[in-house]
Parts: sequence; C-alpha cells; structure tokens
Amino acid sequence: MNKVNMESPYKMTLDLNVLNHLGIHLYSNVPAVISEAVANAWDADADKVEIEIDDSTRTIRITDTGLGMNHGDLNEKYLKVGYARREHGENVSPGGRAVMGRKGIGKLSLFSIANKVEVQSVKDGQKQGLVMELDVIKDVIGDGGGEYHPRPIEQDVIAIDEGSRIILSDLKRKRWSSQTEVALRKRLARRFSVIGTDDFHVFVNGEEVTVIDRDDLKTVQFIWEIGEKGQHEKKARPLLKKQAFFDGIPDNTKPAWRVRGWIGAVEKPKQLETVDGGNMNSIVVLARGRLIQENILDRINEGGLFTKYLAGQIEADFLDQDNEDDIATSDRQRVVEDDERYRFIEAYVTKCIRQIEGTWTEWRKELGVKSALEESETLKNWYEELPTGAKKHAKSLIGKIETLKIEDNEDKRELYRYRILAFERMRMKDSLDQLELVLESTADKVLPLLADLNDIESTLYSQIVKGRMEVIRAFQGLVDENEKERVLQEYLFNHLWLLDPSWERATGSELIETRLKTQYKEFSPELTEEETLGRVDIAYRTTAGKHIIVELKRADRKLTVPELLDQGQKYITSLRKCLLAADREEGPIEVVFVIGRLLDEENDDPDYVERAMSALASGSRIKTL
Repeated sequence: MNKVNMESPYKMTLDLNVLNHLGIHLYSNVPAVISEAVANAWDADADKVEIEIDDSTRTIRITDTGLGMNHGDLNEKYLKVGYARREHGENVSPGGRAVMGRKGIGKLSLFSIANKVEVQSVKDGQKQGLVMELDVIKDVIGDGGGEYHPRPIEQDVIAIDEGSRIILSDLKRKRWSSQTEVALRKRLARRFSVIGTDDFHVFVNGEEVTVIDRDDLKTVQFIWEIGEKGQHEKKARPLLKKQAFFDGIPDNTKPAWRVRGWIGAVEKPKQLETVDGGNMNSIVVLARGRLIQENILDRINEGGLFTKYLAGQIEADFLDQDNEDDIATSDRQRVVEDDERYRFIEAYVTKCIRQIEGTWTEWRKELGVKSALEESETLKNWYEELPTGAKKHAKSLIGKIETLKIEDNEDKRELYRYRILAFERMRMKDSLDQLELVLESTADKVLPLLADLNDIESTLYSQIVKGRMEVIRAFQGLVDENEKERVLQEYLFNHLWLLDPSWERATGSELIETRLKTQYKEFSPELTEEETLGRVDIAYRTTAGKHIIVELKRADRKLTVPELLDQGQKYITSLRKCLLAADREEGPIEVVFVIGRLLDEENDDPDYVERAMSALASGSRIKTL
C-alpha cells in the first residue's frame, strides 16, 4: 500500500489495465508524449512553452506560461483519468482558443517514457505540486485498491511563479536516444500548426521551434497551396520555382467542411529520408491546429513513384467538431478511417494529387532541361547545334530523362547516350514525330533502332567537328607548306575523327610519322623490298570489323590516281601478310589517302576517282584537306 495515503491531498483512481494500454504502452516515442504536454499548454492559454532536455541526467522539463492549476483542478481534472472537458462544456479556453484535449487520458502517456513524473503549478498565486512514480502506482492498483495518492511536494520546492511545469525523470532507455532533441524539434513542428503563431511559441533548449523545423518545407521544389494562397510559399526553400492554388472547398454541399494547407514535391525522394524526424514522405492531417492523422498519403494509391516525391500538411477542423463523434484513436495519431468525414478528406486529397501529377511532370521537365544544359557543356553544345525544328523534340527528350528516378550519374549518362543516338537516328530519317516512342522505350528496346551505329555516331561527331574547326583553321596561317604538313600530320593522327567521326571509338595501333618499311618489318620480316618502297606516314585502325589504313601525303606532292591505286594495293597486300603473321583475323580492308590538293582526275571526272578507289577495296577513298 502507498505509505503516504493519509498524508496526501491528491488522489488518482484508475485500473491497471487502463494504465497499461492508455499510459505505459500508448506511445513509443518521446515527441508523441511531449506533444500531449504542449497541447495541454495550448488549452491553458499559454503563450510560451519551454522544453529542456538534459542528456546527462536523462531528464525532460516542460514549463508553460498558462493559467495553471489549483488543488481542485489537479484532483478533479488532471488526476481524473478520462476527464472529457468538452463534455463538461469546456470547448473553448478562457482566452478563446478552441481546445485540443478531448479524451482526458493524455497525462497517462507521460508514463510511456518516464518512470517518475513531477507536476508543479501556480494559479491565483497558490503553488501546488505532486510526484507520481510508476512502480508505486503499479503496486497500489495491482493490489486491487484502485486508488493512488501521489506524493505532494513542498511549496518552497516549486520554482515557478506562473503556469505549470512537468518534470520527467528516470526516463526509459528504450525510448531515449542521443537524437531526442533533433527529433523533437522536427516532430513538434509537424504535429502543430499553431506553433510559431503570434500568441504561441515553443522552445527546445532555448531555441524556438518554427515551421522551418519541419524540414519538408525547406526541401520542396514545388508547392501547391490549399485554401491559403501565399501563406507557405515564402517558407519554402529558395529553389521554389512554381506554385498553384486550390480553393480548399471540397464540396459546395458541405460549406463548413473546408480544407487548408499545402502539398509539396521535392527534387529527389532521398531528401525526404530521415533517421531522426520520422517519415517526411507523408501528408499529415491536422484538426484544431494539432495532428490527427500521421499520414494520409499511404492510403492513396495514386501516381505510383510520383507520390515518393510528396510531402504536405492538410488542416481540416471539421474532423474534430464538438457536436460530432470523436473519430481520433486513443493516441491521437490517426483517425477511424471509415468515418464519413475522413473518407471525404481522403477523396479531396486524392483529387488534388491527380491534378498535381500532370503539372509536376511538366515543371520537372522544364527545370530538368535547364539544369541539364547548365551542368553539361557537351549536352549544351549538342542541343545548340540542332536545327530549330528539332530543339523542341530534344527538350522533350532531356526533360523525360531528368524526370526519371536515377540517382547514379553514370547510369544517367548511359541513358543519355542511348536516347541521343536514337534521337539522331530518328532525325536522320526525318521521323522526329516518332520520338515519343523512343522516349518511352527502355535501353534494350532502343538498341534495335540503332542498326547503323556508325551513321548515327557520324552525325553526332559532326557536331563536335564543327566545334573544333577553329583548330583546323589555325593551320591556314602557316606559310610553309611542309611545316603545315608536319603540324597537321601530328594533330590529324591524334584526332582521326576529323577524317571519319566513327573512328573516334576505333581501336588498334597508331603509327605516327614512321615509314611503312620500318614498321612493317617489325610486324613481319618476310616482306619484300618492293612492298616497303616509298615514303609513307600512316595510321592503322580497326573498327566494326574493318581494317583501315590512312596515309597522309605531302601537301606539295603532285599525285595521280594510278599512282595511288598502286600504292594502295601494296598496303593491302602487305597488311594481309602482317595479319597472317600476327595470327589475326582478316576482314574488309579500306585505304584512305589524305592529300593536300585535288587530283587532276577529280577535276575532269570525279566519278572515275570514286569508281577506281572502290575497285581497289570497298570503302577506300581520297580526302583532300
């Protein structure tokens, strides 16, 4: 039995089962419990609540500037489990606030996190105080007595001059963590819309809790306001680009059922991930300024991955009306979901999300294109080189990629590569109207469209060539033709894409400013003297199963087609011997001559030159710089 029964002026009556279900096991975290104390401070007309967390002693102190409680209030209201104040006509506080409390069991939740609870209060100059200890309560009511008499504390111990103070000590370890303060700030900001208003301020360890502590508002990229235009935009992060407005009137047949708040979308879902502040990928529902449903979003099966980007806050006071049944569950973190009022608000939020998704997609594309072009010089150059008519489709392509949930930059680059190659193929075929099919395709479906990869890459690299033409033009200033040849030769052989863009990805051995005789003797010493005659400067490449020999001729050398054909045949014969000696597979061979001036035959009969080179080997050709 409680040894202080006869000495205590305070009395609590309850059943052990009530204590277990509505006290010890009601909440699983510190913020939910502190929320009950904050709500009580609001109902007491407090304008300030100070919460002090001491990690070293694992103690929490909550002090408010409210009306306070006298001896009668403590016994008849605070210690009376299940005191439903609204049923006693206390719907509005003396200061005119719509009260949050309803069930009268919130005080028991303190035992969810603490084994010892001390209450101090001052009203009309009178100081009152008591201490409740969980182990003692269990012993008393467990013996069937049903009455517990909290231990009173002396008035000179009470250190406040107004309002009330609750001290939670001997905190339970499983409810405590080093992140308690951080989590408390975030969750209080999300559990109350009245925090930070002109007449209600909450502080945690001396720092005021504001709407910014929600964390979700400061990460949203876009925001849609409901019923309160312009109220939340200024609180969102500076990167906010767009906003929209819903009137907050779900149904004209129920004019009293009005909604206000906001729904926001972040740039990346991981911005809503948190280890200390709960799930931010949620839309909380509040009534009378206090949380009543933790997350309505998990009940809405709209938008698929789109909803992973969402956060928000909906206020619907009609969910907690005095003259209607209480639809809040005991822990006040959710409601009875088959109630007409909740189904009504769920349908309205669903409707909003459906409308938001289309706008969100367009805004994401718009910002995605701008961001992508700013961040990638290569992509920007490609886009700017496109004809005007193709840019609209290119924007659509970029925007589509940027709206996809791709966190890895390398994966995104690979996706860009496939999509742009497909884009160029469509453009080459003058089929940009089919581009949307490409945009919706996965990589494995895009690849069949790329049957002629060399042609596509040629188109792409031609854009790069244009950007590098200034380098080529620099050679034109060189007076000495042979000096021009030396400089041009070195640059050309390091950048063979200038001759054929598809060679950018070619592999093989480069032979720069060497003689065919020397290099070929290293490959195969059995070559004849005739096969190594003449001065040549060559590069060797393999690409798409073909062997390509490129020879750069002196700029001042006068050449004829028969001479080039003869030289080309020697290359082909020699290369075949080299490939055989190296045990390499023989495939098609092309010979490309780079000369400094047009051949006489080209002026007289261009088709003859083309026919002659093709007869030497398919694909062989002459290029003039």
